[in-house]
Amino acid sequence: MFNAITHSQMYVLDQDEAVAFYVGKLGLEINTDIDLGFMRWLTVNVPGRPEHQIMLELPGGPQMSAETAEQVRDLLTKGAMGGRFILTTDDCRKTYETLLARGVEFTEEPEERPYGIDCSLRDPFGNLIRVNQPKG
Repeated sequence: MFNAITHSQMYVLDQDEAVAFYVGKLGLEINTDIDLGFMRWLTVNVPGRPEHQIMLELPGGPQMSAETAEQVRDLLTKGAMGGRFILTTDDCRKTYETLLARGVEFTEEPEERPYGIDCSLRDPFGNLIRVNQPKG
């Protein structure tokens, strides 16, 4: 029936700030950046891996009212509505040190877990991102 998940969505409060973080600090690349008039379609992906894109979307129309968009923005700034995703790496500790040097703020340092080594960070908008080195 289905053969892939191609896009995930994360709410952000400022798409230019999101690009600065996701591209400038995390090292992802812009896949699509189109002004559709009613919204900006902005996606990023792991370099060379466009088969799964993350849409960095502003809360608002056309899918929600202005009142609902304000509620979503409020919850997002409180860290109560953030999205989540996991990025994998071959060396979690090295990735952690690289991102730390770029000014990324972590909520958890790398730790051994039954499934591998991982750590956690939040983007400037409250979205949770885990970095995982799978057990191999």
